Amino acid sequence: MFEALADRLQGIVRNLTGQARITPENIRESLREVRRALLEADVQVGVARDFVARVEARAVGEEVLKSLSAGQQVVSIVKDELEHLLGRTPVTLAGSPHVPTVVLLAGLQGSGKTTFAGKLAVWLKARTKRVLLASADIYRPAAVDQLERVAEQAGAGFWRAPEGVLPVEIARGALEQARTRGFDFLVFDTAGRLQIDEPMMAELVALKQAVRAHQVLLVVDGMTGQEAVRIGETFARQVGVDGLVLSKMDGDARGGAALSLRQVTGKPILFLGVGEKLDGLEAFDPSRLAGRILGMGDIVGLVEKARSAVNEQEAAQLAEKLRRSDFTLEDFLEQLLQVKKMGPLEDLMKMLPGIPKAALEQARPDNGRLKRHEAILLSMTRKERRAPRVIDGSRRRRIAAGSGTAVSDVNQLLRDFEQARTMMKRLKQGPRGLAGLRRGRG
Repeated sequence: MFEALADRLQGIVRNLTGQARITPENIRESLREVRRALLEADVQVGVARDFVARVEARAVGEEVLKSLSAGQQVVSIVKDELEHLLGRTPVTLAGSPHVPTVVLLAGLQGSGKTTFAGKLAVWLKARTKRVLLASADIYRPAAVDQLERVAEQAGAGFWRAPEGVLPVEIARGALEQARTRGFDFLVFDTAGRLQIDEPMMAELVALKQAVRAHQVLLVVDGMTGQEAVRIGETFARQVGVDGLVLSKMDGDARGGAALSLRQVTGKPILFLGVGEKLDGLEAFDPSRLAGRILGMGDIVGLVEKARSAVNEQEAAQLAEKLRRSDFTLEDFLEQLLQVKKMGPLEDLMKMLPGIPKAALEQARPDNGRLKRHEAILLSMTRKERRAPRVIDGSRRRRIAAGSGTAVSDVNQLLRDFEQARTMMKRLKQGPRGLAGLRRGRG
């Protein structure tokens, strides 16, 4: 997400903070590079120009230039203005005091509305909300069937109108179903078009009234660049939009839509869709995103991922096992699966602050090795995982054959496990154990 833009801006930031002396000239030169980077990321020209002008007005002040940490202060100003561009404070999905809260999804065909409906259902379910999904898309073949499959995967309720019912009547029926069945939220999907047209806008306005929508969320494909801004402006003007969702932000998206939409439409971005899986939804936080773009990491996001993947009771049990030096291959497998739930390791490493891209490239985890480890562990019996000492040569050959790996891979896993267990024992011993660990490495 924002990888190309982040690379450019982080390079500019490193160059600026590495200057022996900060002057108005080298600040302006750096900001010209910032402007070019924003335009290459598909940020609207006017937005990029205003952003650079605001940073320059603050950065060339006498107070900043005479500071001992002038470079750092300029970087801080850039981050502050990025947050301003993105909306400053996070905005969450507002619930209504009168249930159900109705969320109407709008957007062009292919923007990812149906997938987002499922992602939103999963997000709300994690907050103990009961969600009903329904669709008024009677035009696209199998659109309703697709939403039904998504609802099943998300563990949400689903309602299908009888054949031949018009979209406005579907909206009224869905609202009645949500009320009578006691759902907290009704997420109502609508038909898209390949491009904006008047009949679609008129239908959306009628659906908004029929379903009595509390929130209208516009789902925009993050890969559409500056076109996303025109789409956002049109929907905001003709239908009325309460919030924005940027989908497909994990692909080749250059980030320009996120940096332009909030400024141009005046509407907050609520969510970023990342990946095809239904748990791939991030609540939009301007401060954290600005930090990630500038290479300052996102520790809060990392903690949230860990919290969602790790069961507190299991973590306490593991701590007790470590205290008793009772760590087994069964625990090793459990830790491997929990890390896997948090997402790709390279994405997690990017959330750590202060790690240059070159260091990230060198420390890129061997995902193939992790997959082999998982396959090998799953090919073992429970007894073998709980008592690794029983794994002799014949068992290693059987485990290798069962996991589709070589005996050398099984041996490598057992060595990695022993190293992990040794490190944990040393950590438990405190400073003396750590000293021994350093001597061992030496």
